[in-house]
Amino acid sequence: MILTLDVFYYLLGAMLSIIAVMALRDRHNSRRYSSALFWALYAALYLAGEQLPPVAAGLLMVAMALIAGFGGVALGRYGERTAAERSDSARRLGHKLLIPALLIPITTVIGSTLFKDVQWNGLFLLDPKNITLVSLGCGSLFAVATACWLTRATPVQAMRESRRLVDHLGWAIVLPHMLAVLGLLFTDAGMGKAVAHVVTSYINMDLRLVAVAVYCLGMALFTIIMGNGFAAFPVMAGGVGIPVLIGVYHANPAVMAAIGMFSAYCGTLMTPMAANFNIVPAALLELPDKNAVVKIQIPTALPLLLVNIALLYFLMNL
Repeated sequence: MILTLDVFYYLLGAMLSIIAVMALRDRHNSRRYSSALFWALYAALYLAGEQLPPVAAGLLMVAMALIAGFGGVALGRYGERTAAERSDSARRLGHKLLIPALLIPITTVIGSTLFKDVQWNGLFLLDPKNITLVSLGCGSLFAVATACWLTRATPVQAMRESRRLVDHLGWAIVLPHMLAVLGLLFTDAGMGKAVAHVVTSYINMDLRLVAVAVYCLGMALFTIIMGNGFAAFPVMAGGVGIPVLIGVYHANPAVMAAIGMFSAYCGTLMTPMAANFNIVPAALLELPDKNAVVKIQIPTALPLLLVNIALLYFLMNL
């Protein structure tokens, strides 16, 4: 393989290292030393993750959690353009500003479909096992280069903007990684069996509607806790979905899995733990209330969860 996923891990590590150096040199940041340490530790996980013993990697994550927990990640100054300069640039570029953003999905689709079998001298051009992620990485690089060309900015300014966005996201940027690991830990620890024992011991599962409600509500609840529907799915599928809905009520596995994930997404709408969905937009839009997105979505999520319960109840045996 010519272009593997590891290349983009190293690029991310290098970018985070530069951000750490920028934070360290920013005298306007009241906590520049702890901020720089936080991003440097995160960079180390990308640059040397496979070489680090699991215990060492875990200790780095614990150290990052402690730094963030004690408020060690703070905002600084980023060399932003003035409001007048930004307004002038926006008027000059108009809808061309959308081109870099559109390049990312377009490149991802093209790379993952048209280039999945392309070879050069007997080697795959893109990593076939991670074709979508590699294509996404290529699209991101194209987008940065195009944005610099359109705005007549330098790569240094691009790094300043990267640091500004990363700092606004703060510790929440690490949540997807930690929550994915939490899901694996729950699965390996037998959480599914524990859930099955609890629900069958204390809840009357003889009624199909109760079993369906427990499954859907459990998917939403575990997603709210872990911030990730994919982490919640093995827990609830192993605890209720497979042994009860499929084993007792003979539910269609495809219907059970699909509507279960829809229920999990209802939980995603209601939790700040789903940082990439709910905290990132608030940070990018610089909203004064970081939970504003969650508050707006709750009135949609709750009725949709009830609809999912009804759909699974009536469609589970199709």
